[in-house]
Amino acid sequence: GVHVHPTAIKAALAAKGHEGVLLITDANIGAGLPDGIYDTGPYPSVHASTLVETTSGQLIAAWFGGTAEGNDDVSIWLARHEGGRWSPGVKVADGSNQDASKRYPTWNPVLFQPKDGPLLLFYKVGPSPSEWRGMVMSSTDDGRTWSKASRLPDGILGPIKNKPVQLADGTILAPSSTESHAEPSKWQVHFEWTTDGGKNWSATAPW
Repeated sequence: GVHVHPTAIKAALAAKGHEGVLLITDANIGAGLPDGIYDTGPYPSVHASTLVETTSGQLIAAWFGGTAEGNDDVSIWLARHEGGRWSPGVKVADGSNQDASKRYPTWNPVLFQPKDGPLLLFYKVGPSPSEWRGMVMSSTDDGRTWSKASRLPDGILGPIKNKPVQLADGTILAPSSTESHAEPSKWQVHFEWTTDGGKNWSATAPW
């Protein structure tokens, strides 16, 4: 992947101050911060950040964080940019099932703002990428509050890592993929789309 050079991070911190920069890293040691364990949040490991500008111009970021990727305490966290600074991250979703008898890790949040309609937060829940399921939540107030999480239909995972695009006719087209149980695992790409704001979904065959 592409990583920002530590010098650039240090320059941003010097220009904006620690309260003016939101640093999301998949490393335990945050580049540009003092030596030691990255512990500015209530979890030692974060990954898969996503950023969106809402229709009102609000910047919102989300990521998954916990003790380590794949552990069942990994949850989806979110921060909002207001008054020239980023708010502390707040947990907006975890992998608990409805009766709280079992909890799985969460994975790969994707924030998406349709041209019309609420802000959407897609993410995955499951023991591994080969077994995860797609979830979605919505917000009508720039991410201050969120709907109850809904599971996407069988066979639909939502955008796996990258944002959907919205076509001129309003269709939302999402890049998606699956991972096999084979060793070594095999990833296959497919696309999913909705023409009614997410009420109904269709998918291409994988390739």
